Amino acid sequence: MMALILFLSFIVMIFVGVPIAFSLGLSSLIYLLLTDISLSIIPQKMFEGINSFTLLCIPGFILAGNLMNAGGITKRIIAFTNNIVGHIRGGLGLANVGASMGFAGISGTALADTASIGSVMIPSMKKEGYDASFSVAVTSSSSTIGPIIPPSLPMIILGTLATVSIGDLFIAGVIPGILLATGLMIVTYVISAKRKYPRGERQSFPVIFKSFWGAFWALMMTVVILFGILSGYFTPTEASIVAVVYATLVGLFIYRDLKIREMPKIILDSMVGAAGIMVLVGFANLFGWILVSERIPQLVADFILSISDNPIIIILLINLLLLFVGTFMETIAAIVILFPVLLPIATQLGMDPVHFGVMMVLNLMIGLSTPPVGVCLFVASSIGKVSIGRASVALLPFLAVSLIVLLLVAFIPEITLFLPSLFDN
Repeated sequence: MMALILFLSFIVMIFVGVPIAFSLGLSSLIYLLLTDISLSIIPQKMFEGINSFTLLCIPGFILAGNLMNAGGITKRIIAFTNNIVGHIRGGLGLANVGASMGFAGISGTALADTASIGSVMIPSMKKEGYDASFSVAVTSSSSTIGPIIPPSLPMIILGTLATVSIGDLFIAGVIPGILLATGLMIVTYVISAKRKYPRGERQSFPVIFKSFWGAFWALMMTVVILFGILSGYFTPTEASIVAVVYATLVGLFIYRDLKIREMPKIILDSMVGAAGIMVLVGFANLFGWILVSERIPQLVADFILSISDNPIIIILLINLLLLFVGTFMETIAAIVILFPVLLPIATQLGMDPVHFGVMMVLNLMIGLSTPPVGVCLFVASSIGKVSIGRASVALLPFLAVSLIVLLLVAFIPEITLFLPSLFDN
């Protein structure tokens, strides 16, 4: 009965517009008051949730991303990708997906990708004659690439929860990210060719090389982070500080778009963003402790396993659950709450934690662009001034490709585990 009240209060708060972190905290508070448990458990469990050395890298990566973005990274990555594929039919759409791949190594979050890339690409695509709904669909669907390709904030949370190597999780997302980007590019090209969307001029090699050199230092940040972590030169937390120093030097002395006077605001914005994530993790840990005390993970596991003992059916059920949750719940909150619940089921099926973690992140990312309440879809629609209904219809082909990639990742472990196995050896 108390567990039901917990869930109902949580869901009601979400749908009336209470921020997800406070929905978790307030529903937990209601539960504690009704069960007469000491409220001192709140700061204890919140501190327990954020008391992790690894989580210290979150503020670092957020600050590094903001520094690189303020340093003109978005326009350079877009220019580079557009110079490569802009001459193909639907080139701006292809550049949109390509820019999301490049930007993924800077932001690590889907929403940042949608807002940054979308604010530039959606108006440009509309101006060149692309349908507004198509432009929104491309931007929203390609933003899911961000947290798959390292560095990835959801991967960091996963690694902390499961004591799994964050380096393994980072590199395990590379092939799924490339697969997803390739699939979205194919759909973009097919639709563009069918509708005869415009193509740009083929650029000469000197122009392409110049734009590559412009984007080179930004793209290299991902290489520096991965090389440092996988080679053992520094931990993920130390890597985030290296990324901050790198982003500062590139922005100030190479790109020269980053100004000293902008630094206080960038740092403040990064502090607010990081604090919001930490509060979310703290409340989610409290919420998760209540679920464990009510034996909800065991009940969910027993229920899923009672439906079928076929691993394929169980994995499909897990993915359906995650897709549903991803449409309305913030990704990190969903991970903190559901990962400890679902991981025992996955390991019982023989899934490697790294494999399951990448599948879960990809699934929840797709949910961010899935109607009716996918947050990335809302952001892109507001930029493109398109109704959610029209954007949702245009999104369907991209959603179908994303689901195909998800199924490949779910049922072919080698897609995620191949690269980590090379480095483990």
